[in-house]
Amino acid sequence: MGNGMNRVLPGLYVGNYRDSKDSAQLDRFKITHILAIHDAAKKLHSDKHYLCVLASDTPDQNLSQYFSLCNDFIHAARLRGGNVLIHCLAGMSRSVTIAVAYIMSVTSLNWKEALKVVRVGRSVANPNVGFQKQLQDFEYFKLQEERRRLKERFPSLALVVTDEEQCRIMLVSYQGLLLTRSLCEGDCALGQICPTGLCRATSRSYRSSGGSRKSSLRTTPRKLPATPVGSHACLARSSSAVNHLGNLGSMTSLGGRSKRELGMGGFYGSGSAPASRAGSRLDVSDIDSSPVPSLYSSHPKPMGSLCGPSVSRINSAPATPRGSPTPWRRSTLASSTIVEKLDS
Repeated sequence: MGNGMNRVLPGLYVGNYRDSKDSAQLDRFKITHILAIHDAAKKLHSDKHYLCVLASDTPDQNLSQYFSLCNDFIHAARLRGGNVLIHCLAGMSRSVTIAVAYIMSVTSLNWKEALKVVRVGRSVANPNVGFQKQLQDFEYFKLQEERRRLKERFPSLALVVTDEEQCRIMLVSYQGLLLTRSLCEGDCALGQICPTGLCRATSRSYRSSGGSRKSSLRTTPRKLPATPVGSHACLARSSSAVNHLGNLGSMTSLGGRSKRELGMGGFYGSGSAPASRAGSRLDVSDIDSSPVPSLYSSHPKPMGSLCGPSVSRINSAPATPRGSPTPWRRSTLASSTIVEKLDS
């Protein structure tokens, strides 16, 4: 698109908007007539003959209504020995559609063959889907009438033989360019570099040489750690025990049970969800007991007796060495002290 205008037939060029403003190019190719077809087409050079057509590059834009007008402008200029530049903004769709319609009208080619002729001269030629459908309808319903009209309006046969021969030569060149991968028909495989840029843009994840996907650009999803399988499904309810185990190694003990047995992660159970309350209850006989200092007496008290038989979960206090529980005797020191104070 940025390599300048391209010759399609003798006296017929296709380019973009930048080419139409380049006076050096216009002088080098001896352009005398300019057909501008885009959204803001206007005359830019006072010494050139202009035909300005306002049209957008959308599939629903009707370009076929301008085919006859454009054919007259182009053919009259070529018969007088002039050179015509057809341009839009990019030189890919609208200008190419007008050039294809003209070649169909002055030769015996169908619309697909005429498009191949344009692509030999300008490899980026690629009308949008709507314009291709209009060219097909033009061939089926209006082409014969348009050819007859041009012969009546321009009886000269000066360009008939030369245009036909030139188109046949360019069709042969088209097949050779396909074989050498100099142009394509819009069907390049995924990951293959399109020589004309008409196909999908090559992804960055493909190497230009082999087309293999770069492994560095593919992100492998992270996997969750495997859930350890153990026979203990109890849940450590104490927040201090959970924090303590999260900071220690894999074998930190909690009440005689290792972290590996209790599980990994924030919850220490056999599964990904916390264990149930029923599973977190332990038998009272399994809880170790040790002398615990009392507020009122120095006699040891069993751990289970302090909390009662209904509270048997593992609390934040560490387990005590295993031993036989001693009977707890009620202290009379505190009660007697309270009675003396009341009597006084």
